[in-house]
Amino acid sequence: MKPSSPPRPAPRTPRRARRFRQGAAALGAATVVVAGLALQGPSAQADTSPSTSGTAASAVGTDSGSRARAFAAAAQEYGVPLTVLEAVSYAQTRWDFRPGHSTSGGYGPMHLVDASLGSPREGRGLGEAPDASDSPDATPVADTLGRAAELTGLSEDALRTDELANIRGGAALLADSQRRLGLPTGASGEAGDWYATVADASGAGEQETAAAFADDAYSAVAQGASRTTNDGKVVSLAATSVSPQRDQVGRLKLPKANANGPVDCPPGLDCEWLPAPYAKTGPSAGSYGNHDLANRPTSPAITNIVIHNTEASWNTTLKLVSDPTYLAWNYSLRSSDGHIAQHLEPKDVGWHAGNWYVNSHSIGLEHEGFAATGAEWFSEPMYRSSARLVRYLATKYDIPLDMQHIVGHDQVPGVTPANVAGMHWDPGPYWDWEHYFQLLGAPLQSHGVDGAQDLVRILPGFEHNVQAVTSCTTAGQPCAPQGTNFVYLHTAPSESAPLVNDIGRKPNGAPSTTAVSDIGARAQTGLTFAVAERQGDWTAIWFNGVKGWFHNPVADPTAIPVGGQYVVPKAGRTSVPVYGRAYPEASAYPAGIPVQALAPLQYQFTPGQRYAVGDLTVPTNYYRATTFAADTPNDHVDVVGKDVYYQISLGHRFAFVRAADVDVVTAK
Repeated sequence: MKPSSPPRPAPRTPRRARRFRQGAAALGAATVVVAGLALQGPSAQADTSPSTSGTAASAVGTDSGSRARAFAAAAQEYGVPLTVLEAVSYAQTRWDFRPGHSTSGGYGPMHLVDASLGSPREGRGLGEAPDASDSPDATPVADTLGRAAELTGLSEDALRTDELANIRGGAALLADSQRRLGLPTGASGEAGDWYATVADASGAGEQETAAAFADDAYSAVAQGASRTTNDGKVVSLAATSVSPQRDQVGRLKLPKANANGPVDCPPGLDCEWLPAPYAKTGPSAGSYGNHDLANRPTSPAITNIVIHNTEASWNTTLKLVSDPTYLAWNYSLRSSDGHIAQHLEPKDVGWHAGNWYVNSHSIGLEHEGFAATGAEWFSEPMYRSSARLVRYLATKYDIPLDMQHIVGHDQVPGVTPANVAGMHWDPGPYWDWEHYFQLLGAPLQSHGVDGAQDLVRILPGFEHNVQAVTSCTTAGQPCAPQGTNFVYLHTAPSESAPLVNDIGRKPNGAPSTTAVSDIGARAQTGLTFAVAERQGDWTAIWFNGVKGWFHNPVADPTAIPVGGQYVVPKAGRTSVPVYGRAYPEASAYPAGIPVQALAPLQYQFTPGQRYAVGDLTVPTNYYRATTFAADTPNDHVDVVGKDVYYQISLGHRFAFVRAADVDVVTAK
């Protein structure tokens, strides 16, 4: 499908304007590389039609206070508590107004769903009264856009594209739902008395999902929220004491989620068990898919959670994970509502990361969507559901909530030099890590140290960090502008200097490009790097064996100083090998189990360089599991070594070094 018209960029500060152009001199043609599940074909994009061809920015104007006033006016007009109206919008879209529609057919800050575009899983909601004669699967898509047009007398086109109209439509729907449910109405009423209506606004087909949405909305009321939206509007929700009437959710008569099987999710999260098949696919012992039966190796058994996107729709995702000849991961998350399907028990090893060592120590979460499209698929309900699941898993398995342990697939290293170039790049440049870690309760800016000199953490913001990215749909062509999660690195302190080379991706030494799949010169939000040099408003970091320069003005920084540790080569060493896995020394392997080569990667870590430490407690092991039967001799065996490794922030991807090769230095 053809992408919708790009939004007109909101006014930028001089630094943001420079950042938008950054890398333009290095634009290069590149084919679209699939980010997540290794599917073929172009990424899906939003439709362009007469009703959506105008941009949201041009329709709503540039007055930064207009959205806040629109909420206040609509709340008063339709008798909805302002906190309820703002909280519902925040939980759906974080008050953003994006051009076109979401994957579930929703428009504007109130996410008004067009029935002709919406996902069938949006089965209930504000546009349709529940029908007791319908089964959940037979319920039609909620046409909240059409119903809002009936209630307000406004055109559907206005509801799609006009700021005030969209918010009026949402307020009218909330008021109508409150009356339909027989609950108290009026803008001056108690916000907690609107719980069932707020839950209904989720459009969810299961009680748990609807309640989780309402809890998120009421959490925003209790805690307060304030932000500048993607199109430059300033909206605030003052923290207010509220008592949500959670028992009201029964009025919606929604079924409970199908939580059969060994579901490992926190209470109240909408999860179902859809197991990945473990089946023999051929006559040999190694002919099987799509995961390994295991009892997770070593202690700690699970050290990482890997964030992916599927590069597929929900239906295709479930078909793939149900195919014994494909591969399996632990959880899938749906874009429209954050619904979760679990496919593997925690003790079993999924084949999701492209690195067997990482697979054996990680849980993989696949998020429905396409990395080259970004915000169209990465919905607020999905972010919130994912964060709730990750918080639960991190607590259960004692996993630190930082970007050395909660990682993107694009951070996972290749296991040998030959594997590096083919490693995946999802969830891509449009995943909002800063917001995600806020939802995790571990904000990325929380470890800043005033005056620190040796280490910096990349934090350019997201919505207004609009970097030049190309090849989302057509090789070499600009992608539609949207917020990004990185800054480009140059070979010199100048925007006109070439981007740095990643020798693992381009052995010929050619500069990296701005292609959506090219991570070779991207310093990603949340990652910590060792400072190499400073010149004026520019900072250089050590990155894959070279200096990479990024614009970091004191008045408007794109990175913050942090504390921590870094490693340097031990005295006398001319080079330190870096590895994509922390495998044991040869003497640790018992008879009958082949020794696995350590296979240093192609990057040069030489004297004078230094790299931030991500983890000093890396498990050293090789879990051998090559046959279908778990009782095969010399198989399903965990080989544990005595050698010690450290995880370091090498570049966009992390890597491992042997403790015997480096010294650890506390940063100043």
